[in-house]
Amino acid sequence: MEFSTFGDKFARYSGITQLMDDLNDGLRNPDAIMLGGGNPAQIPFMVDYFNDIAKEMVSTGELAAAMTNYDGPQGKNTFINALADLLSDTYGWDISAKNIALTNGSQSAFFNLFNLLAGEFPDGSKKKVLLPLAPEYIGYGDSGLSEDMFISYHPEITLLENGQFKYHIDFKELKVDSSIGVICASRPTNPTGNVLTDEEIHHLDQLAQEHKIPLIIDNAYGMPFPDIIFADVTPFWNENTILCMSLSKLGLPGVRCGIVIASEEITTAITNMNGVLSLAPGSVGPAIVNKMMERNDLLTLSEKVIKPFYLQKSQDAVKLLQTAITDPRFRIHKPEGAMFLWLWFKGLPITTMELYRRLKARGVLIVPGEYFFIGLDDDWQHGHECLRMNYVQSSKDMQKGIAVIAEEVAKAYAEG
Repeated sequence: MEFSTFGDKFARYSGITQLMDDLNDGLRNPDAIMLGGGNPAQIPFMVDYFNDIAKEMVSTGELAAAMTNYDGPQGKNTFINALADLLSDTYGWDISAKNIALTNGSQSAFFNLFNLLAGEFPDGSKKKVLLPLAPEYIGYGDSGLSEDMFISYHPEITLLENGQFKYHIDFKELKVDSSIGVICASRPTNPTGNVLTDEEIHHLDQLAQEHKIPLIIDNAYGMPFPDIIFADVTPFWNENTILCMSLSKLGLPGVRCGIVIASEEITTAITNMNGVLSLAPGSVGPAIVNKMMERNDLLTLSEKVIKPFYLQKSQDAVKLLQTAITDPRFRIHKPEGAMFLWLWFKGLPITTMELYRRLKARGVLIVPGEYFFIGLDDDWQHGHECLRMNYVQSSKDMQKGIAVIAEEVAKAYAEG
């Protein structure tokens, strides 16, 4: 069968499809050690909480009402109004319900936003999405309708004590001109756990405003919820910023709810696109989290339950890794947020794609680093030396999985 140009691009196998396939296969295989996918942790307190809130909503008829009725294409009004009030009250942002639109997951939000703001324009010009530093989120890479729609730059690498390192934006190399339609950065960053500093965010905002283009901040792991952010930074938004959030990392990935916070021009465009592409966003997730806001639980649980859980798990995983892998060529990106550790094996004689295959054969799933270096104009060796590891599994699985990683890395180095 012959597909259209659109079909040829989006029907082919991609990195994000592989990641989700591995996640699905791993969930079916009880022996697999899932250190790859982005499924949030099953935090016992949160699982019990969601069970309780669902039971209450069943008894009141609220859950059935959410499941048996369409919302409008902007999303559930009660949730949007409550969220606007929460953000305004918490941060003093000048936000109303007109500044918020929901999507069926943040992945669909980014597909819509990237193709709204970059690609081919009516006058025939083409513009790109600027990712200020690589590595960046794997899900961005295949989301452009146009080929070659992303451009990114090598980061500055700062070596830290205790076998760690940190990426920073190299503003000396960063180029913003008429070929750029939008700037996008995740904070905290998936895959590395890096958190852009307040100074870096303000510098990006300045560049965006100077060139009259929006700044997208992917805030899926950030404040005020789910608050999986360990660095001391300030949340940021203004009318030129498109802040994207999600209900997934609260522990609700199955409800597929993304949140776009932006100027009314952008949220209106997203609303209209929702109508064409999906009629309306899903209703169940917003109904559940609206109930959480009514109870004043959303921010409290993020701060007191979710954040401490992930912080402790990240610290435990770092200790396990540094005990198991003592080679001085091994470093871990400083864990500042999100639910991943980014491992760097300098001078690794095989690619992390090959390491991925060897680990998968032994039942350990990670994500090779090659997928995350989107939009670079060269094949940077550093990109073949890094991998992403999810740290949210049980202590037993973490120990077993890390032991296998240590063995395979040692074998690769020994092979030279």
